[in-house]
Amino acid sequence: MSSRRKTNRLIGPMIAALLLASGVACAGVARGEAADTLYEGGTVLTMDPARPQVEAVAVRAGRIVALGSREEIHRAWAGESTRVVPLGGNTLLPGFIDGHSHISQALTLADWANVSVPPVGAVDTIAILVATLRRHAAQQAVAPGQWILAYGYDPEGLAEKRHVTRDDLDPAFPDNPVLLMHVSGHGAVLNSAGLALAGIDGETPTPEGGVIARKTGSREPAGLLMETAMIGAMGALPRPTHEQQLQALDTVQRLYAQNGYTTIQDGATDPALLATLRSAADAGALWLDVVALPVVMRPQELDAALAQRFGRYEGHLKLGGIKVLTDGSPQGRTAYFSAPMHVHGPGGEVDWRGKPFIAPADYAAIFARAWTAGVPVWTHANGDAAIDMVIRAHQEVGAKAADDRRDVVIHSQFVRPDQLDSYARLGIGASFFSNHAFYWGDVHVRNLGEERAFFLSPLKTAHEKGVRYSNHTDYAVTPLDPAMMLWTAVTRQSRSGAVIGAGERVPAQRALEALTIDAAWLYRDEDSKGSITVGKQADFVVLDANPLTVPAQRLRGLKVVATVKDGRLVAGQL
Repeated sequence: MSSRRKTNRLIGPMIAALLLASGVACAGVARGEAADTLYEGGTVLTMDPARPQVEAVAVRAGRIVALGSREEIHRAWAGESTRVVPLGGNTLLPGFIDGHSHISQALTLADWANVSVPPVGAVDTIAILVATLRRHAAQQAVAPGQWILAYGYDPEGLAEKRHVTRDDLDPAFPDNPVLLMHVSGHGAVLNSAGLALAGIDGETPTPEGGVIARKTGSREPAGLLMETAMIGAMGALPRPTHEQQLQALDTVQRLYAQNGYTTIQDGATDPALLATLRSAADAGALWLDVVALPVVMRPQELDAALAQRFGRYEGHLKLGGIKVLTDGSPQGRTAYFSAPMHVHGPGGEVDWRGKPFIAPADYAAIFARAWTAGVPVWTHANGDAAIDMVIRAHQEVGAKAADDRRDVVIHSQFVRPDQLDSYARLGIGASFFSNHAFYWGDVHVRNLGEERAFFLSPLKTAHEKGVRYSNHTDYAVTPLDPAMMLWTAVTRQSRSGAVIGAGERVPAQRALEALTIDAAWLYRDEDSKGSITVGKQADFVVLDANPLTVPAQRLRGLKVVATVKDGRLVAGQL
């Protein structure tokens, strides 16, 4: 062996040791291989407790290969072809991971009218809502007999403080069926033509787990349908074709990327959408990571669901588990509680606790089979009685935290402290929804009282009890805005300015972890994403300010400057 070769063999390990000692992290990348890209000139928040903040990051082939000081990274990784990206004083973080939302809704809403109340929209009276529908129908050239569809409907934000009825809609739209989707996604208001197409009249019985609001002193439907009662209405709506969904997927991914997301979720995937997502994955049309949750509501649907491939990305698509719904919406008064609400139900019901969306025995059967098959169960549960169903199902199969199954209770909105203890003991994760504090915190205080309302999405207590959790927008229930989530987690401020549970506020660091490394953990992705750590995917978001140093009220105004997925710029400019 030549002396030069001997020297080189010695120098390589020596350099690596010196770099590590000086603070440069590296991961088996051959020396002499320059990085593709260096990010520098700003703040880098890693979400890695071993190295929380650095000056620069090196990326090669879509992976993080080093991080450290600017000088160190340049010296070790800059080559002739390396692109140096100046951050311009902005803040680089791991790409945001969507804890829960609905791609399916994003694919369809482009052709729907937006009747959201302030501050999301401008509809604050029934008259303005009707005028908005008229304007939308004219702009879309909706022909007689065609559906007029709207999203964002929230009676709590209307001056009248009541539900819209068929009688409000019929005079303006005698020749068109109309459907107003409740902001929760768990209900809708239809006019007479819409009710007729849905097959709902005075003779229609109220289905188990559903609500049909009736006209006073009559069996005639007033227009509002909730939960299982709206299934017929949804089945009557026009559906986008497979080709239309494929075409819309690129637009949807751009929407998420513009908001800093590099991993996104469809939180209730039906067979048609799953087929579309698989087609897109096979064709290379997915460029963000997509986690799909096939929805199962009856034990007989399990065979088809469990036959799917779970737990591995293929063409950026992964099936993360099955989705089951146990109750409805707290703001829609269809969540399932152990004690009555302080108000009547959506159909005027007294001593109203809500109802389970699925029979407890059916849920337990679904969960037990999924457990045996090794498939995670993501359960929609808002009220504490619905959460009890999830806990009992875990207890019946003998679950424990050491099993490391990572089942998730989506929303966990009104979980009790003792239930959080069960989460920790049984190994259940949570996907919280802190935006509720702003959008419906005042409503929850009125409907449930302060004790229950102030404990909504208890991020601080859950963390103290050792429960891993993400945070989410439930898009399109609330806007796809991670800055809003940070602000609501830190301040818990309502529309009225009240603080909804001061004791459950968390610092910005904890709020960021719920959008990054802890969300990755729930997906079993913690080894590949969620922090800026050597060896992980180069998934980044660049914000215009440091969330850890700006005043709490400034968090709401943070802007996404750019989003990077697998080392490639997918939104914004750098």
